Amino acid sequence: MTNETAYNSADVRDTPPPDAALPRVAIIGRPNVGKSTLLNRVIGRREAIVEERPGVTRDRHETEASWAGRRFVMVDTGGWSQQGDELDAKVSAQSEAALNEADVILMVVDATVGTTEDDDQVAALIRRRSGPVLVVANKVDDTGREALIWDFLGLGLGDPFPISALHGRGTGDLLDAIVELLPEGVGIEPGPVEERAPWEPFVDSHAIPEHDPDEGPVDRVTGKEVSVALVGRPNVGKSTLFNRLIGSERAVVHDMPGTTRDSVDTVVDTELGALRFIDTAGMRRRARVDTGTEYFSMVRALRSVDTANIALLVVDATEGVTHQDQRLAERIDAAGCPIAVVLNKWELLSTEARHDVTYQVGQKLHFIGESPVLRISALTGKGVQRILPALESAIDAYQTRIPTRLVNEAIRSAQQAQPAPHGARVLYATQGATQPPTFTLFTNRDLPTSYVRYLERSLRERFNLEASPVKLRVKRRD
Repeated sequence: MTNETAYNSADVRDTPPPDAALPRVAIIGRPNVGKSTLLNRVIGRREAIVEERPGVTRDRHETEASWAGRRFVMVDTGGWSQQGDELDAKVSAQSEAALNEADVILMVVDATVGTTEDDDQVAALIRRRSGPVLVVANKVDDTGREALIWDFLGLGLGDPFPISALHGRGTGDLLDAIVELLPEGVGIEPGPVEERAPWEPFVDSHAIPEHDPDEGPVDRVTGKEVSVALVGRPNVGKSTLFNRLIGSERAVVHDMPGTTRDSVDTVVDTELGALRFIDTAGMRRRARVDTGTEYFSMVRALRSVDTANIALLVVDATEGVTHQDQRLAERIDAAGCPIAVVLNKWELLSTEARHDVTYQVGQKLHFIGESPVLRISALTGKGVQRILPALESAIDAYQTRIPTRLVNEAIRSAQQAQPAPHGARVLYATQGATQPPTFTLFTNRDLPTSYVRYLERSLRERFNLEASPVKLRVKRRD
């Protein structure tokens, strides 16, 4: 019989990015016609943020989908508009980039409104490129609205498909048409075809693999894609750093807080292997989250933290370490992934201010231990080259596997140097998992929490795990 207590527990679950080799289906249209609702309907879960007002979606959002034995990538975009401010222009540029990369284009229009000037401009943009196009007349919730779709014949892109993305009406016929237009021989699913209809609930299952202890030397697990989440308050430069890291204008960058709504991710091949960088929405204190959109943005960002292997906590050095930065660091630490603190806008600080911010990091973020602190300028690129080496160190520690013999030697030495109170001792120890390094301690009695922290610190120092969280499970043997 065993009694188990978990310390610093965190479950890490990876969601694989879309396969770059799959055909791409871009969802294009003016703002507030239901593009994100259509994406959610096709993939069967609430992936994109949806709200009944224009401008909610801003970045490109890519998600893998399947239908009738064919796999493809759905690309949700922000609303395209020729009018508006600088931010609207950047959002439109993201739509045009998705348009140019697509194998099939879905131009979504609102059947209840009819053809607008923006619709005509989007259609003109689409007609300038070659490739299959489907006009999707959304919000046709019943047969009484089907006659409204013929107004869109004037767009010159073929017969419209009447659907209701909200209720699922007509989406099966639309998906059949999409599959017919996909390039042949690409994205064919092996095995039986999934029969889930787009109006049926989506069931998502993930299995966390278990690892057996390795009896060789200390090993760094390699070959697995590592996800890196960029986390921080609004307007600290996360999207600018994201674009700098991936080498393209993938995320919309603007000096207005709250520009990023969805989490956007891109896989980059580096000397460390494949790194998936995830740009998240800025997270404010919950009391200041005053809209449904902002709430779901925060939920997406927190989910990205929970599924990431490593987090870059981006701090605006000109404002110093705020209370919200502390809260975010605590949240990341609780998720069980390594943290690297990135002090952005470093070039704007005086020498005295730099000393002050460095002191704040040591005082206010002391609980994250030996996490690296990087001083950079995402705008100019200065210091950004130091991020990859810091990630490499964190990845090595995060993926370390230690043989059972060495684990027990370390625990034995720690107990000899400082015995546990009341005759408690560890009888046997082993590492059961990586990412983060997870150790199980079999004891004769319950161990005080302070002593468990002492053993954790001993393991960190012995095996150079300072840059990674460590999880200890204590099992009492009766």
